[in-house]
Order: sequence, then structure tokens, then C-alpha cells
Amino acid sequence: MKKVFLIAVASLLITACGDNKTKKQKYLSDSNGNINNVSVVVDNNLWDGSVGEAIRSVLATVVDGLPQDEPMFNVNQIPPSVFSGFVTYNRTVLKIEQGKKASIKILNDVYAKPQRVVVISGPTKKDIINEVNTNSEQIIKAFKSEELKEKQRQISKSLHDVKPIEENLGLSIKFPTAYRIAKQDKSFFWIRKDIKNGTMNLMLYELPHDKIQQNDSVVNQIIQIRDSIGKEYIPGPSDGTYMITENAYTPFHFKTTLDNKPTLETKGMWEVKNAYMAGPFINYFIDDKAHNRWVVVEGFVFAPSVNKRDYMFELEAIIRSIKIE
Repeated sequence: MKKVFLIAVASLLITACGDNKTKKQKYLSDSNGNINNVSVVVDNNLWDGSVGEAIRSVLATVVDGLPQDEPMFNVNQIPPSVFSGFVTYNRTVLKIEQGKKASIKILNDVYAKPQRVVVISGPTKKDIINEVNTNSEQIIKAFKSEELKEKQRQISKSLHDVKPIEENLGLSIKFPTAYRIAKQDKSFFWIRKDIKNGTMNLMLYELPHDKIQQNDSVVNQIIQIRDSIGKEYIPGPSDGTYMITENAYTPFHFKTTLDNKPTLETKGMWEVKNAYMAGPFINYFIDDKAHNRWVVVEGFVFAPSVNKRDYMFELEAIIRSIKIE
């Protein structure tokens, strides 16, 4: 009987501990903040000096492929003395701690959820700057991945029906109902969204695998293909005008992965032949070896006289939701 009683008490204690853990998790507030805004928690004297310069050089690095210089992130500096309560709920936070061992920590859901907190420490200013510079790519990746997830979460609230895309291209992609399918045939889709100053656009199509040879001329091959697609499917405002790649800007080219598949990423500027229209584009050639093809997905924006970083970021978030069957 005594043994049974002890087992019952132990069970109650375990349950109580589990309940406390659940309650603790419930008390974590929802994070907030605009997309691509980072709170930097650092003393004023550090922010105004070389440490602040190092932080800004990383977080405010220029985004590739835009017509004007725009920073990767908007930065809001907060002194540690006022970093409490609602101020701690920003989705992305960089904390600087002087006087501790040199290190970098990337933490999740510290003050709110979802949240990404990067903590950089060092005994001296020089050590802190070294940690910032050495881990710059890691810092940007941590914050950008969190912001992409948040944008995709926002997009998922009202998704467009993609059944025609699934049936014709054998893939799915998540974009909101604010977009419309403007043009389609068996292997091509042009998807558009009207914005105050222009349009946001997506293209989806497939090509035989032998259309691209991965050698020193791969960028030129990609440009030739997108120019031919523009001529066939993306007309300009008058007869004889159509979208082409802007020759005055050398495209940025990277290797990446989408849907766990090797992918060629190209960023640059487009224009309309014989018309005064232009803007940025981001293009992905996804190596779909299983189906002996390239899946091509591209986002481009027409928004004259306004910043375009956030428009392009939305298109990238949509593109990165792609799933090939």
C-alpha cells in the first residue's frame, strides 16, 4: 500500500512539473516588428564608435540586384537600460555584451515567439568587432531565415488555388490571393499582383535539362533563355516591346538550393525593349534531375521611384515555398 502511495505521489509531481513547463511556454508573448527590422541592444558609447560601425556594415550591407542601394536590414539601436517589457518582443534581436568571453550565440524564442536572438560578447571592443566581422554571414543568415519564415507565415493566411500549376508543372508554390494568374499555357505561368506604384510578378516554367550547360557561360545562357521567354510571354506597353535583361548591369550569380535541389540563382535588372520600363529580378533554375528538366521560377518588380527591397523579399519568400513532386 505504501509503495502504491509513493508511486501516486511521484506521478503527481511529474505531472505538476510538466504543467509548469507548459504554463511557462504559454507566457511567452508573440513577437512583433516589421519585416527586415533588427533591434540592436548595445550601449550608446559602443554604438557611436567602432563597434557600431562594424554592426552597421554587416546588418546594413547593400542588397544585391537592386537599382538603388538599399540595406539588408533596417536597424534600431536600443540601450540595455531600456531593453525590457514590450521592447524585447521584436522578432530579430542582436545583443552586444562587453566584458565577457568572446563568443557568438544564436538563440530562439528568448523573450517572445517566434524570435531569433544573436548574442555577441567579448572582453574588449576589438574582440566584439572581430566576432561581428568573422560571423557576418552567419548573423545575416540567422536573421534572414527568420524573416523569410515570418513572411511565409503571413502569406499562408490566404493562399491562392494552385491546382492548375500542380497539374501542368508538377509542383506547388504558395502565394496569396492578392496575386492573379495573368497568363498560362501548358508549361508557363505568369502571376501578377497590382501594387500602388506598379506590379509584382512571378514566372514559372520548365525546360529540357539539356537547355543549360553548367560551364563558364552559364550566366549568358540564362540571360538568353529569359530574354526569349520575355519576348514570347511578357509584352511591353506597345507593339514590338517586351521584357529583356538590362545589359548595363552585370547580373549577380550564385549556387544555392531550393526544395533540396541544386539551383542556379541570378539577380539583375530587367528592362522593356524600346520602352522606358525597368526593375529588378531574381531568377532560379532548379535542377530537377528526377524529371530530366529545369524548373525555372522568377520574380520581378515594376515599381518606379520607390524602394523595392521588401517587394523582392516577398517574391523570394514565395519562391522558396516551391515543392516539386
